[in-house]
Amino acid sequence: MTENGKRSFMSKKSQKRTRAVDHVQEPEPPARRDLRPRGRSRRSFLRKLWVGLGILAGAEFVGVVFAFLRPRKPPVRKTDFGGVIEAGPIDDFEPDSVTAFIRGQFYLSRLKDGGFLALSRKCTHLGCTVPWDSEGNIFLCPCHSSAFDRTGEVISPPAPRALDLHPVDIENGIVRVDTGKKIKRKSFKISQVVRP
Repeated sequence: MTENGKRSFMSKKSQKRTRAVDHVQEPEPPARRDLRPRGRSRRSFLRKLWVGLGILAGAEFVGVVFAFLRPRKPPVRKTDFGGVIEAGPIDDFEPDSVTAFIRGQFYLSRLKDGGFLALSRKCTHLGCTVPWDSEGNIFLCPCHSSAFDRTGEVISPPAPRALDLHPVDIENGIVRVDTGKKIKRKSFKISQVVRP
């Protein structure tokens, strides 16, 4: 019988031969030999190259963004606030005088006895800039009328304390003021005066 149920007119011998032929496997064609070294194809090389270039470009982008967002400190010059400012020779400042240093944001007050004080220009009440009134010999705050004498001591409130000081250094007859440091104080003390 055949597959569809009809009788076959083949002899038994030929049927056996056909079955034997069905079970014989044809030889496979010889495998194609790959002459390229394994793992080093042009495609894999280019893929690795692109991945490497992408990582490099990403690292450069992160570096540029970081450099852009990082706060930058400008170089401090000798005449800028925040550094040591050379005010000048002692003889340039007469006793009982006040000299304004606009860029340094301080006043250099030379007292009658020859001592020096570097006073901050900011009022201790609300931080307004306090100008020196040479006629009245006082610092007078324009915001709320606080008044200070030439030592920075409060003459009339609402300022709660004396003007802040900056450290003064006298070396080889030259007066230097460190505007990077601020000394807060309640009131004037004679020990705060720097003498030549």
